[in-house]
Amino acid sequence: MLSKTKFLLPVLAGALLLQSCDKKDEFYTTADGLTYKIYEKNDKGEYENKGKVSADDTTGAKVGQVVTMQMSYKNAEDSVLFDSRTQNQPIMIPVMEPTFKGSLEHALMMMSAGDSGVFKVNADSLFAKTFNQPLPPFIKPGSQLTFFIKAEKIQSRDEAIADQQKMFEEQMKEAAVRAEKQVKVDDQKIQEYIKNQNMAGLQKTESGVYYKVNTPGKGPQAAAGDQVSVHYKLSSLDGKEMESSYNNPMTGGEPFTFTLGQGQVIRGWDEAIQKLNEGSKATLIVPSPLAYGEQDRGPEMPANSILRFDIELVKVNKQ
Repeated sequence: MLSKTKFLLPVLAGALLLQSCDKKDEFYTTADGLTYKIYEKNDKGEYENKGKVSADDTTGAKVGQVVTMQMSYKNAEDSVLFDSRTQNQPIMIPVMEPTFKGSLEHALMMMSAGDSGVFKVNADSLFAKTFNQPLPPFIKPGSQLTFFIKAEKIQSRDEAIADQQKMFEEQMKEAAVRAEKQVKVDDQKIQEYIKNQNMAGLQKTESGVYYKVNTPGKGPQAAAGDQVSVHYKLSSLDGKEMESSYNNPMTGGEPFTFTLGQGQVIRGWDEAIQKLNEGSKATLIVPSPLAYGEQDRGPEMPANSILRFDIELVKVNKQ
């Protein structure tokens, strides 16, 4: 998300390649000590070194604007520490006043939309004055980090926020399409599981959660907005138990309490538990888009995991 945080970037692996021609392909250094090469497209659509940028040049990004970019950076050993391309989307960084001479903020202010650049920034100053963090052990004191930046857009903050919202909406639509396809894939796997386990009497919710009431409850039926308390055992379809409220040391073995239908739990729970009465014991088989979807939650629960819950609806507090 776009925020006032300057450069809090995760450490990821990857590589960012910049195309350029060999004409005058050399580094320059500003009076403040920032070493750089900046490339722009020529009439042939090829990148070429712009050469030395005048200290009076005002064509670059300005304080208060937002640069949408692809960025990677390497340490002195040429190891890639971050690459935005691994996130499958560009990053947005507000342009701030430079925090030190030869800073990364200064680098952004030298670039125009469409430019690509390579910048060498003092690592000690960057972490101390921009990141506000101690120098990590994999970066040598006194060394430089090399940044590779492709400035895709330079906008006002309002324009960038509008763009970000549009991008978020597009991502949500794409995710919904993938989820719709994944539900069908998961449904086939669930049906095979049910057959192999000789399970009978399961029903299916509108969205695709399979459930079976093993012991009917005699209390009130749960509804959206009710506060409910649920005991559960979570397992994968291969039978491995991953979590249980009965022996959870964090809760002292107490049932999990939440408000139903408010998005406080996975969608499969919000939907299926409304089919149950207080006191019911049931089995839920939740397709991945109604559980944690494309999230990778570790080796026991990779992306697109189908989950089985054996639950007990302990209490329904009607609201």
